[in-house]
This record gives sequence, C-alpha cells and structure tokens, in this order.
Amino acid sequence: MPLGGTLLVTAAITLLAVVVTFGIARARGRYDTIDTFWGPGFALVALVAAPLGDGSTALRVVTAALTVVWGVRLGVHLHLRNHELPEDPRYVRMAERAGENPALKLFVRVYLVQAVVLWFVSLPVQFAMYGDSFGVTAWIGVAVWLVGFGFETVGDEQLRRFKADPDTKGKVLDKGLWRYTRHPNYFGDACVWWGLYLLACSSWTGAATVLSPVAMTYTLAKGTGKPLLEKGLRRSRPGYATYVERTSGFFPLPPRRVTPR
Repeated sequence: MPLGGTLLVTAAITLLAVVVTFGIARARGRYDTIDTFWGPGFALVALVAAPLGDGSTALRVVTAALTVVWGVRLGVHLHLRNHELPEDPRYVRMAERAGENPALKLFVRVYLVQAVVLWFVSLPVQFAMYGDSFGVTAWIGVAVWLVGFGFETVGDEQLRRFKADPDTKGKVLDKGLWRYTRHPNYFGDACVWWGLYLLACSSWTGAATVLSPVAMTYTLAKGTGKPLLEKGLRRSRPGYATYVERTSGFFPLPPRRVTPR
C-alpha cells in the first residue's frame, strides 16, 4: 500500500482504538485508562503499518518488534501501578471543572488529543516501514533504543521498589539511576523515540519526521511530564529541593556538589 494509504489506515485505527478505550474508561469509571492505552496504542500502529509497507523486511520487522516491546511493557507497567490507586487527580480536577457533560469534554480534551499526538509521534515508525535498507543509521537506532529501554525499565523498577518500601515514605529516591538524573524513565522514553526515528532515517522521507521525537522529548522534559510531576514533589517531599540542586533534570550527569546553607 502507498505511504499515504497507510497513514490514513493508521489514523482511522488509532481513532477507533481511542473510542473503544473511552468506552472502557466509562465502564470502569476511570478516565486514566487512556494512560494504560498510550504504550499499546503505538504497538497497535506498528503492527498495522508493518504489513502495509513495502520497505526492507528487516527494517519493518525490527521497527515493529521494538515498538511493540516498548509499548506493551509500558502499558503493563502503568496498569499495575495505577489499578490499585484512586483515579488520577488530574482527571478528577478536569471533570470537576468541566461542568455539564464532563465525559464529552474529557473525551475531546484528553482522548481525542491523545489520539492525534499518538499518531503524530508514531510517524517515524510508520515511515520506517517504507525504508530502503537496514543500514548504519538503523543499527545506531537500535543501540539508542536499547539505552533508552534500559533506562526506562530499570528506572521504573527502582522507583517501584522504593515506593513499596514503607521505610521510604516521604523520602526522595536518589540511588541507582535516580542519582544521575531526576527522571531516568523520561530520559529513557526520549531515547527510545530517537532510536525509532533513526530507524526511519534510511530514507529522506523518514528523516523528515524529526518533529515527532522532538515533540515527544519536549513533552517529557518541558511539557506535561517532568514539570507537572516535580511541582507536586516539591510540595510533598521536604528533601526534594536539595535533590533538584544536585541532580540533573533530564540527561544523566554526575551529581553536583551542593554547598550547605
């Protein structure tokens, strides 16, 4: 199928999947169901686009496999993390402020927006399905993806164990990867998408999708990721301000020496 046709098919599939996810969210009474869908949504796009593309078989298989592994792991992680917790406060506040018919407004402001963002960010994956060959940039992309997936997976597991320990309540995680970056999972997520972008760079059209990893990285580092999370942590964790002073905000770096005041 031509690339334009694939883009239309994935757009339609993404919209349908988000509508189904919204129905599940309404049945569960939890709008944070969209968070669980985020990773698997990319996996779905990759699985739909792979057989439609006419590029290198190796490139299509590897791109789809890496996207599915990342997306499924993230979806399982978020589901296990959230299912025993109450509804995400962000969605509670949005529903309260929505006034009449909050479900419709949340569908438009959250679910439809997520569908558009997901489809746009997944463009490198879709364009990679039309790449000419599995060349040097593809191998570099796999290496970058592995670094990112390692940071994200290890960082999430370290945080899970930290939160599960009752002795750490109210404390700040500053060990392991969290000693070098305040957000190893976000940094890893960004690397994953730069790796997938490099897989798409076997063609000039794939290279033109650079705004997709840029958008993902900006969202994580400057948008709804890191800033919103840190705003809450500064209020709830007394030692977080000091942690911020000595620890890199995104890229892993050796801790800075903080002079006592």
